[in-house]
Amino acid sequence: MQFVAIDVETANPDLSSICQVGIAVFRDGTLTKSWETLVDPEDYFCEFNVAIHGIDERSVFNAPRWPQVAESIRSFVDDSVIVSHTPFDRAATSLACSRHGVAPIECRWLDTARVVRRAWPDQFGAKGYGLANVAKFLEIEFDHHNAVEDARTAGEILCRASAHTGLSVDDWLQRVQHSIHGTGASSEAVTREGSAEGPLFGNVAVFTGALHIPRREAADLAARAGCDVASSVTKKTTLLIVGDQDITKLAGKSKSSKHLRQC
Repeated sequence: MQFVAIDVETANPDLSSICQVGIAVFRDGTLTKSWETLVDPEDYFCEFNVAIHGIDERSVFNAPRWPQVAESIRSFVDDSVIVSHTPFDRAATSLACSRHGVAPIECRWLDTARVVRRAWPDQFGAKGYGLANVAKFLEIEFDHHNAVEDARTAGEILCRASAHTGLSVDDWLQRVQHSIHGTGASSEAVTREGSAEGPLFGNVAVFTGALHIPRREAADLAARAGCDVASSVTKKTTLLIVGDQDITKLAGKSKSSKHLRQC
């Protein structure tokens, strides 16, 4: 079982503004090589992202730009499966390649968030399938939001899932195309996996406020369009859909807590 896990950090909400890349190479369930680099995103850094990963303009001074980094990634990937946690990293690398006019990194991608939902279908309904929650459950220690650490953790999660289920990487590539079985928690009602064929694939959407259609229906529509639908705002959130707000529930504020976190 060989695969390459990857994680990226971005300078701002634009997914193409990659400022750090981490890679972890696994063979037969063991980490054999890791690599990381800062990246000059040729873009601005927003305070929200800097507060998460600690990377700013000074950090990337003289760092390589994306075209050079993309070639380095290709040297690791070759014909291996690329593993990442959520579609964020796949979408970011694709958009960065498009933005800088370089060929996309062609390979098979495997999302470990989808793997986890199928390996442990009843475990994470309440707290979500984020990297930190899954790592805590599996007792994997790591420095969150450091790209190479996040990549290593995604790889270890896949190794644990394979050991737990007996499925290989190739098996998982097929398994994640099928529905989740055994998840019935109400918290799953408004969380969805986006269709890879949708025009908005790679985005993570969160709903807040009252909608004019049932929230489950709205979540289904967003998923068909390609969005992963989450229950709360995180660093991965790219779209916040704001419905009508009940002012009496805002504690004197003009925006919901989800809206404030996104701002």
